[in-house]
Amino acid sequence: MEYLIFILSMAALIYGADFVIEESEKIALHYKISSFVIGATVVALGTSLPEMAASVVASMHHKSDLAVSNVIGSNIFNIALVLGVVFFLAGKMLPKRDMFADDSAWALFPIMVFLVVGYDGTISRFEGLVYICMMGAYLMFLFNNASFLLEEEVDEELAKEAFDWKRTGALLLIGFILVIGGANYAVESASAIARSFGVSEWVIGLLLVALGTSLPELVVSIQAAKKKNADMIIGNIIGSNVANFTMVIGMAATVNPLKVDFSANAFDIMTALILTVMLVFVTANRLYNRSTGIVFLLMMALVLENSFVGLK
Repeated sequence: MEYLIFILSMAALIYGADFVIEESEKIALHYKISSFVIGATVVALGTSLPEMAASVVASMHHKSDLAVSNVIGSNIFNIALVLGVVFFLAGKMLPKRDMFADDSAWALFPIMVFLVVGYDGTISRFEGLVYICMMGAYLMFLFNNASFLLEEEVDEELAKEAFDWKRTGALLLIGFILVIGGANYAVESASAIARSFGVSEWVIGLLLVALGTSLPELVVSIQAAKKKNADMIIGNIIGSNVANFTMVIGMAATVNPLKVDFSANAFDIMTALILTVMLVFVTANRLYNRSTGIVFLLMMALVLENSFVGLK
């Protein structure tokens, strides 16, 4: 029964996030807010809404392992699985944007700060606020970096639709109810599944919750790969990972200080760091090809193998 509840709650969480993102875009378009602003705020933050809801609810229930492993796992899945699949399917891609010069630092900053603030075993409320401020700095960077207009991230069909406040308001409300309710049930059922397997909540958060919350990025990136839109794919992954480590951990830590067991979870934390460094190396050398996809997928296989060993 817990497995069914988990699947349904994750579906509610993801579909609810889709409602919130889409209706927020409609409101922004109705008030003639530029596509760049929409892309930099609504879309950038919206893609991390499932992770944020799951981690904040986990923090409210004093389940630090679920809150943190969700973020670590999502970043691993975003790079190893999402980029691995996209690069493998699309073959060689050539982004117009210099991802190394413009974005690589933002890929590394948040996880480096995580290693520093979590080294003592706790991410405090103040450190959570620092992380939220880092998200603000990232948004300022996007606004000031006019060379990267996120116009392709805005749904053209939405711009053509007639705006209806009643319908939009109702769907926003439904979306938030699904997100909050889905997050609550996902956390509780994930904890129950962990207990039934006799494994830590960290492993369940890393595998089940993180994979579920990373599905939107996978779907969006595969669609973008069909159009050979490498800028959107890699930009979305970097932006999502920044939001995960800044806004998601920041919000969760301000609700309740988060406990981090570096010694017990060193493999997963170091894997997230190594994958981020690999992503920076890929952007520096513009290795957007099938071979890189295979390497990322092999890294994903290593993570799964290590996690399944923990399930035994």
